[in-house]
Amino acid sequence: MATGSQIVISNVRRGAVARWSSSLIPTTREAPKDAEVPSHVLLHRGGFIRPVGAGIYDYLPLALRVINKVADIVREEMNAAGASELLMPALEPFELFKDTKRDEAYGDNLFRVKDRKGRMNALAPTHEEVITDLMIGCVNSYKQLPLNLYQVQTKFRDEARPRAGLLRCREFIMKDAYSFHATLEGPGGLNDTYDAMYRAYTNIFTRCQLDFSAVEAESGPIGGSASHEFMVNCASGEDTILKCLKSGYAANVEKCDVGPRPGPSKGYFAGEATGTLEEHHTPNLPGIDDVAKFMKVKPENMLKTIVFKVQSSAEDLAKYGEEWVVAVVRGDHDVNEGKVRDVSGCKIALADVKEAEAKGFAIGFVSPRACVGQKGVLMIVDRDAAVGFDDAKAKSMFWVTGGDKKDYHVKHFNWQRDLGKDPLDAQGFATDKGFPVGGLRGGDKDMVVADIRNAMVGDPSPKLAGEKLTASRGIEVGHIFKLGTKYSEAMGLQILDEKQQKQTVIMGCYGIGVSRTMAACVEMSHDENGPVWPNAIAPYHVILCMLQPADAAQQQLCKQLASELSAAGVDVLIDDRDDRPGPKFKDADLTGIPIRVTLADKALAAGGVEFKLRRDKTGKGDIVAVADVVAKCVATLNS
Repeated sequence: MATGSQIVISNVRRGAVARWSSSLIPTTREAPKDAEVPSHVLLHRGGFIRPVGAGIYDYLPLALRVINKVADIVREEMNAAGASELLMPALEPFELFKDTKRDEAYGDNLFRVKDRKGRMNALAPTHEEVITDLMIGCVNSYKQLPLNLYQVQTKFRDEARPRAGLLRCREFIMKDAYSFHATLEGPGGLNDTYDAMYRAYTNIFTRCQLDFSAVEAESGPIGGSASHEFMVNCASGEDTILKCLKSGYAANVEKCDVGPRPGPSKGYFAGEATGTLEEHHTPNLPGIDDVAKFMKVKPENMLKTIVFKVQSSAEDLAKYGEEWVVAVVRGDHDVNEGKVRDVSGCKIALADVKEAEAKGFAIGFVSPRACVGQKGVLMIVDRDAAVGFDDAKAKSMFWVTGGDKKDYHVKHFNWQRDLGKDPLDAQGFATDKGFPVGGLRGGDKDMVVADIRNAMVGDPSPKLAGEKLTASRGIEVGHIFKLGTKYSEAMGLQILDEKQQKQTVIMGCYGIGVSRTMAACVEMSHDENGPVWPNAIAPYHVILCMLQPADAAQQQLCKQLASELSAAGVDVLIDDRDDRPGPKFKDADLTGIPIRVTLADKALAAGGVEFKLRRDKTGKGDIVAVADVVAKCVATLNS
């Protein structure tokens, strides 16, 4: 089969033939009580999965056939791209996290297992440390690189609230790959392999016949410098994808940039106060919308202030002390942590409430005024929040902020009056003329205006002037990363280069949620009666329904058709149960098998069988001559 080919059926291999009565397909009309999404409902009702515990499932025969078909496509494309398969253990000794500290980064999501000798182990969520440690013992020269190694294996994540069936569970099947390079550019470099993986992933999801988008993405807890997510497009998707339709740009909310926008005519922060500060008691109001309604203002007239703490090394902590980043956005916008991190140039995390309060920040009620006089604090203000004069209304901007004490907010906040700030310099920074002390690392840049909010529908495209961003929904099924030297540097993976000098190995990482792809496919393609599987990954291609399974003539014809279909490479499920037509047809729909061929007396008397496509909602199928049915199945499946 050619890479990326859409041909599904080939007589290169014989198709599988199975009987319903010999398999385990426990269809049911009842949905799980905790089901929230269509894939959870329909995979349960169709006899694909059954729960074992919270977020833990049995994959029954139909599900395993889908998973194996996805995995086979993954293996073919990974092998074609030059990767080699291996298998690593699910159990990871905690010693491997000593230098990367990823046990801390994963936190409670990491399954922790203590063995009988008291040693801590983790059930692997991914295998960066394991494979890096392997490479340390196996590779020592640039001549041995590049290498790209992958596995298909069960992974574990201790989700606090597993939900949505296979979309967010605690045990799942994943393909993960790791590449190793001596260079970034050129043949054999990371960029070369990254592009090859991008093409391979495109081929994989194309061959699975999924409607998908490749979008720019944040790297998350894995780390790295660049990444793309592969998202199955569906209205019920859990992630928002922002797109510029004309340029083809697409990114998830965490990564999406906003195109150039004109600044306020009078400059940032410039504008007269709209009144004296008014303090208002605002108890038991948990969110911006609640406060806005109580204070009779719009959320876009409020300032939302989020406090982050810099995650400093012991050396930097000794040199600079504790450091903080305070992000300010408009009340109707959301702070983008990745953008805040990039602007500050530091590794950050949401501040611990007790630590922040000890620093003087009343979490939940913080205003920009809380930064005044603070040592080691950088305030980053989003462009839309750094407005003192409203050009559209031709008047000074009315702002509401936190009151810097629990259960209080204030009206009529004014940037220049309440912070004493001079206008920004040419680089977009305010210096310590307003604050008594400097910002991060002892510098004099204590305030920055930058884009730090999530992009939204209607924002300017970052790629094409005059175009606006639109939104769609999707489910992540694949993610590729340029890791760089994050793990190799931490763990000491080095090689000798051409000059026999030691250099740190450059890495990439590439994951596909195999079991998640199955669930995402159902979210993408289903109706009220069950899944509608793409031909390429359907558990079987054809279901042969015998309405008189005890009839010798039907048995003989069914056997003949199954044999001929199998010889043509078609996977066949024979429904040989002694049951009424109605339940059989409903079960056929619940399995989602693309073609139903029914052996019924009326059609057989006319020398044919009933041929019906799962995706056809018009009712009964067409009568097709027995001699033509195999060719019609093959042609339909490859169309």
